[in-house]
Amino acid sequence: MERDVPLYTISIAAKLAGVHPQTLRIYEREKLISPNRTKGGTRLYSDEDIKKVRLIQELTQKERVNLAGVKIIISLKGEISELEALKVEMEKKIVQIEKEVEREIERIKRSFRNELVLMPKSFIVKR
Repeated sequence: MERDVPLYTISIAAKLAGVHPQTLRIYEREKLISPNRTKGGTRLYSDEDIKKVRLIQELTQKERVNLAGVKIIISLKGEISELEALKVEMEKKIVQIEKEVEREIERIKRSFRNELVLMPKSFIVKR
């Protein structure tokens, strides 16, 4: 995914996210974000990291959630995303299975056509 490509050094990432570079270090220490590192140890942030920092800022500044609460929220958001993806996958499988069942029903109907004889209504005996 292109949004996960590490592109920005800490100073650029901080400007893009509207925070101080030290804030990014704190978020990393708290395991809220995980920037990639070059062989030399330079932190590189992706667009996804920037998006996450903005979310953290919104939760802490506007909603007054502490960092422990932010961790839980981010974790739950990740689980929701995984479940939504699983739901879409399951819906596709259901459609596929429904089509297979319809084809099998038609196959069975065709196999019995020669054996079934339709009787006129006048042959039906009422009791």
